[in-house]
Amino acid sequence: MTKLSVNINKIATIRNSRGGNNPDVTQAAIDVQRFGADGITVHPRPDERHIRYADVHSIKKIITTAFNIEGNPTEQKFMDLVLEVKPELVTLVPDALGQITSNHGWDTIRNQDYLKKTIAIFHAAGIKVSIFVDPDTTMIEAAKTTGTDSIELYTEAYAIGFKQDKETAIMPYIKAATLAKSLGLGLNAGHDLDLQNLKFFHQQIPWLDEVSIGHALICDALYLGLENVIQLYKRQLNYY
Repeated sequence: MTKLSVNINKIATIRNSRGGNNPDVTQAAIDVQRFGADGITVHPRPDERHIRYADVHSIKKIITTAFNIEGNPTEQKFMDLVLEVKPELVTLVPDALGQITSNHGWDTIRNQDYLKKTIAIFHAAGIKVSIFVDPDTTMIEAAKTTGTDSIELYTEAYAIGFKQDKETAIMPYIKAATLAKSLGLGLNAGHDLDLQNLKFFHQQIPWLDEVSIGHALICDALYLGLENVIQLYKRQLNYY
């Protein structure tokens, strides 16, 4: 069964826009799990414009599902946070400083040595690692040799293409996912997946381990209610 990890960054963005602690990010994490999510994802950035480093520590204390921390390991503060908190999974994302949102995967060839060293550090601490990659078979082959446990496919191109021609949009992802499976890599996906495009994506790649969804889910929750929208997303992943 493909798992749904809910990224709660946007809840923190709402809180930070007014100051104080409303909505309470830690309570949101508790409730998201209670409503049926299989995991919590956070992506703390150096400027703490949404998830704060203190939030990560607070969530660790109450987590009952899988905890995934995303971020760029070139920031020593991020490395220290992950090694202290020890989540189940760390997803390495090559974000530039000040970048609004993730917009590309790793060049796993150019960064091969760096990724090997970084992954080894996390493995030594008992933390599984996923690498954020584009649906590029060359980069996936090189990801395998870094020692990563899994990859996360960056799905923005699919989400954009889905609106015009979903069959064409999904093809690079099927090819990439098939290769990852043959290499023995775990397979996650995320970025701009929503209630319109998620089911088709999963139908074409049913061996997907996990999707991480935040922005679209929180936007839908404004209209549909958080508990209801989580169950709606889960339904997209359990259509058999």
